[in-house]
Amino acid sequence: MYNVIGVRFKKAGKIYYFDPVEHPVEKDQHVIVETARGIEYGKVVIGQKQVGEEDVVLPLKRVIRIANDSDAQVVDENRNAATGAFTTCIEKIQHHQLRMKLVDVEFTFDRNKIIFYFTAEGRVDFRELVKDLASVFRTRIELRQIGVRDEAKMLGGIGPCGRVLCCSSWLGDFEPVSIKMAKDQNLSLNPTKISGLCGRLMCCLKYEHDNYESVREELPTVGKMVVTSMGEGKVTGINASTKTVFVQLFDVPGKAKELSLDEVVVK
Repeated sequence: MYNVIGVRFKKAGKIYYFDPVEHPVEKDQHVIVETARGIEYGKVVIGQKQVGEEDVVLPLKRVIRIANDSDAQVVDENRNAATGAFTTCIEKIQHHQLRMKLVDVEFTFDRNKIIFYFTAEGRVDFRELVKDLASVFRTRIELRQIGVRDEAKMLGGIGPCGRVLCCSSWLGDFEPVSIKMAKDQNLSLNPTKISGLCGRLMCCLKYEHDNYESVREELPTVGKMVVTSMGEGKVTGINASTKTVFVQLFDVPGKAKELSLDEVVVK
């Protein structure tokens, strides 16, 4: 077992485990840690706990120290510097006439590296751009191409539901979402109805899918012949959220009847 803390570096970002060593680290504190990118400043979102070897990536990185007010000031300065770097990079992109969209700029805590996040429809030859940026900032430069879902997570916004995007407010990791999930929930397959701001299927289609799948296993499938107190009929539709089925009765013309699961028996 390993004693760890969970640290986030961005709001709604992925949680990484670190070894607190002997530091009395508590939840909601900020810490300075060693990462693969260098020295970073993050927030403790999971207090000290024991986890198994299968839950950590070895070797486990260590907490250097608990952050102080001076460290918070450095973070603010880096954020302000990133704003200027964003403007500079836009100018350089236009100068080199590159077909790419700059999304965000981030300094590592120790300013050992500047990361420029961008989107593009295909591969971009940005070697000359990197040389120009390195000559301006005199530090390591990394250009990282991201997808449209990551772009929405970074920029944020309001979803079709009228609330702040899940990905930018609390969702740490993206999970696979398929059109089958929309079909299982009897949702309209109109892309404008089931797509988020990123243009991909909405992440929230995943939230209740497991529940829909378990309920659908209990309900008869469309086309099944059933017996009800009003006579025999055929299932023409199901409503997994209410655990009901729509039955077209053979002896009762007109609209299909919506019946609960205990009111039908499969033949």
